[in-house]
Parts: sequence; C-alpha cells; structure tokens
Amino acid sequence: MTQEYTAESPVDGADDNDPPTSRVRSFGERWRGDRGIWRRGIVLAVLAVLTALLMILHAQVPNRVGNLGSLMETFLPWLGLLVPVILAAALVRRSATALIALLLPLVVWINLFGGLLLGKSGTGGDLTVATHNVNAENADVEGTARGIVESGVDVVALEELKVSAVPAYEKALGGTYRYHSVQGTVGLWSKYPMTGSRPVDIRMGWTRAMRSTVTTPRGDVAVYVAHLPSVRVKLHAGFTANQRDDSADALGEAIADEPLRRVVLLGDLNGTMNDRSLNAVTSQMRSTQGAAGDGYGFSWPAAFPMARIDQIMVRGVEPMSSWTLPRTGSDHLPIAARIEL
Repeated sequence: MTQEYTAESPVDGADDNDPPTSRVRSFGERWRGDRGIWRRGIVLAVLAVLTALLMILHAQVPNRVGNLGSLMETFLPWLGLLVPVILAAALVRRSATALIALLLPLVVWINLFGGLLLGKSGTGGDLTVATHNVNAENADVEGTARGIVESGVDVVALEELKVSAVPAYEKALGGTYRYHSVQGTVGLWSKYPMTGSRPVDIRMGWTRAMRSTVTTPRGDVAVYVAHLPSVRVKLHAGFTANQRDDSADALGEAIADEPLRRVVLLGDLNGTMNDRSLNAVTSQMRSTQGAAGDGYGFSWPAAFPMARIDQIMVRGVEPMSSWTLPRTGSDHLPIAARIEL
C-alpha cells in the first residue's frame, strides 16, 4: 500500500504560525516589491500637508465668517487626532508618499503641544489659588464647597453664582475663608485680608467681573475674577463670540491699568490661550498651566474635558505648579495653581 504525503503551500504570505519577525519581513518585502507605493495615497498626503498648515497658520484662518478661526483655535490640539487616522489609511493603502507627508503634521503638533505632555510642576510657592465655574444649576452646593475646602487653596474664585445659592456658599466656605466678597455673579474667598473689592466693567450690562487686593504675608496681590460671556456654535451663525470678544478687550484694559505689580486673573474666559480674540488679556499675562502645568489641564466639559476655557493667569509672579481638581456638581472642573510671590 502506498501512502501520499502532501504539503500545503502558503498563500499570500507567511503561515499563521510564523513568528512575528517573519511576518514583519514578509510585510517589508511586499512594500519593497510594490512599484505603486509612491503613486498611491496622494490625497492622503495632501490631507497631511493641509493639517500641518492649519496648525502652523491657525492665526490666519479668518474670523469674518462665523468666527471660524476662534472656533478652530479653541480645539486646536485635537487636530492631532488626524495623524493616527491618516497613518492607518496610509498603511492600508500601502502609500510611502502619505507616510512621508505625515511627518510634517506630526512634527508641527509635537512642536506646538508636545511640551504640554511633559510635567513641568515645581515645588515651593507662596500662594495657592483656584477658580471654579460652579454652574448656576449645580444641585450639590455643599459638596462643591467641600471639595474646594479640601483642596487646601488659599484663595478661590467662583463664577456663575446664583443669587439664591450665595448664602449656602458663604456658610460652607466661611469656616475656612475668613474674607470674601461677592460682586454680581462672581465671588472671591480668601484666607488673607481683602480690601478694595469692587466690580469691573466688562461691557455686559451686569456684573460678571471683580477686582480685590489680597494682602498675603509676602505683600499685596491684585486678584481679578472674571466670567466672560458664553459662546455658541450655531449652524446659521457659526461661532458666536462677539460679546465675549468685547468683554475680553474691556478686561484687558482694566488689567493693563492695574497699578499693583503682582496680578492674578482667575475665571472662566470661555476661550483658550490659543484663541486670538483673547489677545487683550493673554498678551500681557502668563498661563500657569502653560508655564508649570502637568498635561493639558482641560476643564470643560467636566464629563469629558476637551478644552481649557477656565484660566489662571499671572503677571509679576512666578507659576510653580498648575493642575485640575476633582469633579464637583458643576459642568466645569475646578483648576488650581501654586505661585511664588
């Protein structure tokens, strides 16, 4: 009796039981033998270049139509998500042209935002500050106040204070923060004496900004609290931010006229440091997150933070560290920073 032995030939590459190195070698051989790797993926390559140009030239995107430039700048870091998408498509298409072009947006993104991935927090500091948009619809005032007290900060600003909720915040925070002032819908609580508390006109018709002098053991600090007008994304109007922009200009003028050398701005600016429309403020102050923060410090929306529209900015002092605090009953995360006077 005869017995036949047959061997199955592998089809389209290595056997499933081949080691990973063999599969990688086979993959590389297919790319080397493919004469179309430079002709395919031209559209992907163009998309990669356009992504890089958008990040480099974001300040040139016009605001005349729906404030498109400001809208893009609010979520500018998220343009980096196009890089892995294009990478996956380039690998599927086996396009060397697209892969090489992809290096451009990757390098630009790393140059613009890669540094934020590195921890820059230092030690030391004389004053710890925080700011929190507590949300007028917040149903957990006591829990929100308790979270602030447990953070151990020296000075805290609250925005979007509902009139009926102010007594509850005053009661919950009063045991820790001896000094406070509420002006309109914003307030400031401090462990150190406060003087000269007054509203700041940001051209809204009602009070959503204030200024106070906080006397610390290291001297006086001018502390501003601001809640700039909200912005909306509308299909028929785009990114409606004109009132926000006017208020930002007014706030910038007030800070520019501040006689004290050391200035701290706490608040919800409804915009990021990249947003050109906030230049009246951002051009004269430093972001504590950008200078001494860990990560991006996104603060909104609290359920899935996508942008840092709550800000701590300083002038005449040195940021030492900056971070976000645990979530409260608000739709914003509270943020904090430690500064050296």
